[in-house]
Amino acid sequence: MKIDGVAYRTIWVNQDGWSVHIIDQTKLPWAVDILRLTEVAHAAHGIRTMQARGAPLIGALAAYGLCLALRADASTDAMERDAALLAATRPTAVNLRWALERMLTRLRNTPTSERIAAAYAEAAAIADEDVAQNEAIGRHGVPLIEAAAARKGGGRVNVLTHCNAGWLATVDWGTALSPIYMASNAGLDVHVWVDETRPRNQGAALTAWELGKHGVPHTVVADNAGGHLMQHGEVDLAIVGADRVTRAGDVANKIGTYLKALAARDNGVPFWAAVPSSTIDWSVSDGVRDIPIEERNAAEVTDVTGRMADGSVATVRVTPLDSGAANPAFDVTPARLITGLVTERGRCEASVPGLMGLFPEQR
Repeated sequence: MKIDGVAYRTIWVNQDGWSVHIIDQTKLPWAVDILRLTEVAHAAHGIRTMQARGAPLIGALAAYGLCLALRADASTDAMERDAALLAATRPTAVNLRWALERMLTRLRNTPTSERIAAAYAEAAAIADEDVAQNEAIGRHGVPLIEAAAARKGGGRVNVLTHCNAGWLATVDWGTALSPIYMASNAGLDVHVWVDETRPRNQGAALTAWELGKHGVPHTVVADNAGGHLMQHGEVDLAIVGADRVTRAGDVANKIGTYLKALAARDNGVPFWAAVPSSTIDWSVSDGVRDIPIEERNAAEVTDVTGRMADGSVATVRVTPLDSGAANPAFDVTPARLITGLVTERGRCEASVPGLMGLFPEQR
């Protein structure tokens, strides 16, 4: 995808051949700052503080973080320790654990003297595969938008999304936004309702920014406006991403997704989740019971950051000083509320049979 006409990925190796660059997403939409990471602590900090976020992207960053760790110490003990450090940064998104396990599987069987080169090759493969998977998700998702347009006689299709599941959340293309970008590129008249996504405002700050840079019509709405829009026929389709999907089709995504799915079910609005297979946790069947939900800093709820009238960026408190705040970062939408899943292998029902039909090797 592009920023002001220049193609970017969200993570790449510097021209020096070893340090890693990411876009600091905590500075968006006000500034495009490129960070150079040179050690594993930088990668861990980037994931923990959400300088890089989105399940697929943090998996790729963890992989490159392990590369940086090996440059300092390629011994087996140090590699296992540094992988555990990276794995502990965020608990909900399964891509993080998946990427590290894939890296360790490759590297445990590699001589110490060859580990650094092997690690960079494997991390690059993880990143490239993510791009290919997300492009495929876009191709499989476009027919959903085409079908909505046909139902309206060719009129504008209004898609509601929650949080940021665009290219900023992946290495490129995005998950939930990939079909939207492809539909827009193909000339379909598509408009996106962008949930602000409190408390971190990933929709208002990130989704709106990247849609605008690509020229996709969109409107930012308060999180609680979705049900109203659905009641009045203003939403033709909802597409969200996911941080973890169970083998039974339950979807863990940014807090507030469950409420959108309930409203969609009540109003007959198709509700789809777009997920690469690296986001599916084949070991878990009951999402509500078994997926750990990250509890983040209360300051994300009590404080907001924005641009002031004089152009400066400032953080201000919006709650009483003596009021506490809870901040569960995700919720789980049961499979029964999901119309279906869009994966790199195609679309399926959110169920064990549906997923097994696309991924028979997981039986």
